[in-house]
Order: sequence, then structure tokens, then C-alpha cells
Amino acid sequence: MAVVVRTEDDCRLWADRAGAGPPLVFCHGGPGLWDHLEPVARLLEADARTVRWDQRGCGRSQRRGPYTIARFVADLNAVREQLGGPRVALLGHSWGAHLALRYALDHPDRVSHLIYVSGTGIDPDRGWHPHYERNLRRRLGAHRGRWEALGARDRTPAEEREWAVLQWSADFADPDTALRHAEATATPWRGVNRECNRAVNAEVKRELRESDLAARCEALDLPVLIVDGAEDIRPRWAVDSLHRALPNCARVSLAGAAHLPWIEDPEGFRHAVTTFLAGHRPQGVR
Repeated sequence: MAVVVRTEDDCRLWADRAGAGPPLVFCHGGPGLWDHLEPVARLLEADARTVRWDQRGCGRSQRRGPYTIARFVADLNAVREQLGGPRVALLGHSWGAHLALRYALDHPDRVSHLIYVSGTGIDPDRGWHPHYERNLRRRLGAHRGRWEALGARDRTPAEEREWAVLQWSADFADPDTALRHAEATATPWRGVNRECNRAVNAEVKRELRESDLAARCEALDLPVLIVDGAEDIRPRWAVDSLHRALPNCARVSLAGAAHLPWIEDPEGFRHAVTTFLAGHRPQGVR
């Protein structure tokens, strides 16, 4: 059921809730994209009351700033308060994994469990990024030329979608189904908020350099599950320092899956998350 969440600065956020059970609030990736986690909600709605939302300025939410980490944390708090309840589980994907982690660090009393999916860790030098760039170009294969040509010029809205679909195809492990999965992720196309993307990515980089997130993670007293797709083009060792810092952390790597592991291994993903939320350690943990 789609609903509107109003923040304390009167920004309208699109949200959706479904299912029954303990509340589980999602944070989608980006920044600057819209919620793409409906397939995850369908996987989990028999076990949780799922809450999805489009972040400020993105998708179906009101297109207005400011685009800062503190503002997104406050928006997530409004979603949690109005649709989740006093204490919720959080599931964040990619950039949304960082947002969910930051929320848990700021408000640990309002989080019961944290599920960190396909994030990129807390290393200040972001040493994973050159490896990601090389892996991206390698996995694009025959599509690389068209992707580079589109990326080098101003794009029409149709070309922007085409460029995104080509890039997102590298986020899937199986080349035979990658474009189909990327097309589905881009449908319906809601556009990319480039201003939001630039501002938040720049702030994340500054924050990793200037604040000691590792020390804050070491003091985080709540259960955390890190879920990786083993074939993600973002090297999974980027998350090792976060895993080491968290005192109560399990980690699952799903073979044959990449950046959106619930698409390529839905049963493995569902088992890991529901087992964790039930208070048990999933199989295959590290």
C-alpha cells in the first residue's frame, strides 16, 4: 500500500508497506535512484512488515534538497517513526547499506537488526574503486564501446536510460540474463537525480576520510548481517574492515550472484535474511 511520509521540513516522501510481522525498513541504492527493492519485499513479506521508500529528490518523492547524509538519516527516521514503529530492522543495499549503517550508529536504540547488502565498506582511501572500474569494463564486454560513447556526451532521456541499463548489466553475474535483469531494474524508468548523486557521494568520501567510523562501529551493540554476492564487480574485500570492526556480525557470500544477490539467488538470499531475523546464524557465515 503506497503512502506519503512527511518529514519535519515538510518534504513528501513516497513509501510503501506490505506484509505482516516485525517491521523491516529498506534503504535503496544510488544515491539519486529510486526504490528497486520490491522483489526483496515480496521475498520477505511473509516474515516481516516491509517498508520501502524513495529517498528525497528521487523517484516518486518530492524533488528537493538538501542532499546530505544527515538529511537522509533524518528522513529515514521519519519513515521509521511513521510507518515502522519505535524499533525496526533495517536492510540497506549499496549506498543504502551505508545509509542504514549511519542510521544505526546515530540511533542504535531504534534498530533491532541491520542487514548490510552489497555495501562498499568504510575504508577511507576507497581502494576498491580502481578495481571496480576495471571489473566494470571487463564485464561490459561487447557493450563497452556503446557505454563509453554514451558516457562521453550529453544524453537525451532515452540515452540516459540506455546508458544506465548497459552499466547495470555489469551488476549481474550471468551474461546471458544480465541485460534482461538490468532492463527490469530500469522499468519503469524514473530518472537519476545527478545533483543528489554528486553531493552525497562527495560527502561520503569526505566522511570516510575525516571521521573514525571504525571506532563507532566497534561500539555498535546490535546484530549485523553482511550479505555479499560473490561475483560483485565491487571487490568484497572492501567490506573486510567493517566486518572486523563490528562486534556482533555475521557474513554470508552467495555464490553465482553479484550486486543484486536477491535476483540471482533469491532462495539463498531469503534464507540468510529470515534466519538472521529469527535470531539464528545463517548457514555459510564467516
